[in-house]
Amino acid sequence: MIHSSAPRRLGVPAPQARLRFEEEQRGAGGGPGRRLLVVDGDPAFELSNWCGTCPFLFRRLETACQTLSLETARDRLTGTPPGLDALVADGVIDAFAALLPEGDYLPMLLQVEPRLTVPGRDGDYFSGEQVDTWGLDQFWGLPEYPHTPYYRTFETAVDAFAHLYEFVVPLVPPTWNERQRVAEYAELMGGGAVPTAVAVSTLDVCEPASGSAADHYRHWGLTHFLLDGHHKTEAAAVTGRPVRLLSLLALGAGLAATEDCAVLPTVRARHDSPRTPARLPTHG
Repeated sequence: MIHSSAPRRLGVPAPQARLRFEEEQRGAGGGPGRRLLVVDGDPAFELSNWCGTCPFLFRRLETACQTLSLETARDRLTGTPPGLDALVADGVIDAFAALLPEGDYLPMLLQVEPRLTVPGRDGDYFSGEQVDTWGLDQFWGLPEYPHTPYYRTFETAVDAFAHLYEFVVPLVPPTWNERQRVAEYAELMGGGAVPTAVAVSTLDVCEPASGSAADHYRHWGLTHFLLDGHHKTEAAAVTGRPVRLLSLLALGAGLAATEDCAVLPTVRARHDSPRTPARLPTHG
């Protein structure tokens, strides 16, 4: 954590926003639909189930095929990193907010060291920590599968019964990035530059309904969906260098209580730490 500010009212009327958080429409009596992140009218990601007791989730869908980078902001986000106040004064936050639906957002400026993670391989949250708590999917007998590589950046204990996991999720896979641009950012970072990426973020707090799991605790999933910075983030992962991340946390879009969102900047400001398993009281 470098800096955070008070929540701000940002965005445009939902029909004008290029990115929206929506509920999938189902027929009468069909129950609540999937939570979706929608880009230009097409479902891009399925998100954690409304119930809050199902496993944390972001799952890329077949229609997720574009980023939302703004060429007009590129120069201000490259090279010497601006502070949060400068990003406000330069109009960078307002420029990206024009892509988002009107709502309350908590701006945070973070410095992260992304680690590229491939589902099913070493370091994968979904086949690691999540299985330890929820077990395998009872129908498929498999872990949840996000259908995309993603970046892990940070984790820390929230309290004795909860742990924060942070993810940076590209709207398109890193394999779609232009190799030359990744190389250019890698060279820039090698010279000491710390460029800035931009994301809209959600906080989902999920906990199993029963205490039968071997490792039962609440998972705070802080997910940053990249709007701008796909090449920068990959370059940082390749070189082991840091990148700054301007996060606009959508306060009304996640599965987190108001008080959880209020303490998030304090939790995120802690040093990265390994998790000490905690046992929550069983339910029912």
